[in-house]
Amino acid sequence: MKKTFSFIALFLLGVIMAEAKVTLPSFFSDNMVLQQNTEAAIWGWTDSGKKVTITTTWTGVKTVATPDESGKWFVRLQTPAAGGPYKIFITDGERITLNNVLIGEVWFCSGQSNMEMPVKGFNAQPVKGSTDFILGAKPSTPIRMCTIEKKPALSPVQESKGSWEENTPEAVTGTSAAAYFFAVKLQESLGVPVGLLITDWGGSTIETWMSREVISGKFPGEFDLGFLDGTEMPQMCMHTPCTLFNGQVAPLIPFTFKGMLWYQGESNRGRAEQYVRLQKEYVAMMRDLFQNPDAPFYFVQIAPYPYDNPDSWVSGYLCEAQEKSLEVIPHSGMVTTLDIGEFGTIHPSKKQEIGYRLAYLALVNDYGMKGITAKAPTFESVKFENGNAVVTFNTYDNMGLSPAVIELKGFEVAGSDKVFHPATARILGWNNQVVVNCPEVTTPVAVRYCFRNWGEGTLFNNYGIPVGPFRTDNWNL
Repeated sequence: MKKTFSFIALFLLGVIMAEAKVTLPSFFSDNMVLQQNTEAAIWGWTDSGKKVTITTTWTGVKTVATPDESGKWFVRLQTPAAGGPYKIFITDGERITLNNVLIGEVWFCSGQSNMEMPVKGFNAQPVKGSTDFILGAKPSTPIRMCTIEKKPALSPVQESKGSWEENTPEAVTGTSAAAYFFAVKLQESLGVPVGLLITDWGGSTIETWMSREVISGKFPGEFDLGFLDGTEMPQMCMHTPCTLFNGQVAPLIPFTFKGMLWYQGESNRGRAEQYVRLQKEYVAMMRDLFQNPDAPFYFVQIAPYPYDNPDSWVSGYLCEAQEKSLEVIPHSGMVTTLDIGEFGTIHPSKKQEIGYRLAYLALVNDYGMKGITAKAPTFESVKFENGNAVVTFNTYDNMGLSPAVIELKGFEVAGSDKVFHPATARILGWNNQVVVNCPEVTTPVAVRYCFRNWGEGTLFNNYGIPVGPFRTDNWNL
């Protein structure tokens, strides 16, 4: 009897100790990357009520955290310049060890299906060149990926699933292609570890990624939020405001990262004016919640796709709204995609071009790289004379424009009747001007370029960055 009692006592003690063990969010795991030269946030929970001690092998210094009434503890760790691998020891009496931790550059990646599209592609929708990148992936290349589980919620949750993976073929094949190619170019150029924290959902609208406080405070009356007070998740959660923020962003706050990549917009087509305001407030919210007010924000303009009508102007207005976002979001940049659209799929296969162009923006703007212009040329002004439209572009250097073909495609002109006709266009000499004309429009008053749902870009800067859709008019057609 005595032995039985002792056994039960020891068993119960073991259960209590197991419950009291310090726990971490799943994305604080082996193989993780922490942002270099900063105070990186780390947190967790303990049931013991004891203080938690965190020790890192890059300094050996002990940092002590005191849990609050709920058992949550939080600290910031001073990180060194890029390097590793290191270990992190966390204990409240029982120790957790995080192994193979790297210090480098961490980027937060989010959006809808074009961000979600993995390196292996979707069914019957490949990613160009993926085989070489998958089979060439080596754990010795310091790229690490953490993809957060898709799980919407009606209110903000504390935990989400997702652990860091090394750069193996098995891990790369399921990682966001756009994000992964960004990391490849960044790591190759900087020679430091790169970490990707990825959360996405195909078909999602931008408002699903925003908090209830922001939606109700900044967009009163524009969205119905009554369902958030219920108990059942709406069936179309990827179109339901706040649900993806609650389940897939809130648990990550305030993980420390360098900047943000955003690939979204197709599901907000038809609401161009609102999108400018939404994207501005999304970025402001993220910078505030993650305590990173200067975080760069780089996003991808939607690519050409016919949708329900290839000649519709709807995509043009959304692309214009995305470009207007650059004016109201400090430290932002946009990747243009007019040259990669595919008529048969909304998921372009050329994700390497997307990832690399995102990396060009970061390398030039944030890491001081010289030698290229990462920004796309933009419309500056137009002059109408002698039946021609002479369009001037800002190329952000003195290298001029570069055509993919001798005769440029995608230009249209209209007279005062506001009816657009396909036009002939060519670069005027070796400079930043294009002359446009059309026999059917003898007195043009407006020019549009690839402003419809479907178009093919043929105008670039000297580094292969295409001009995006634009118009010289302000007509609502």
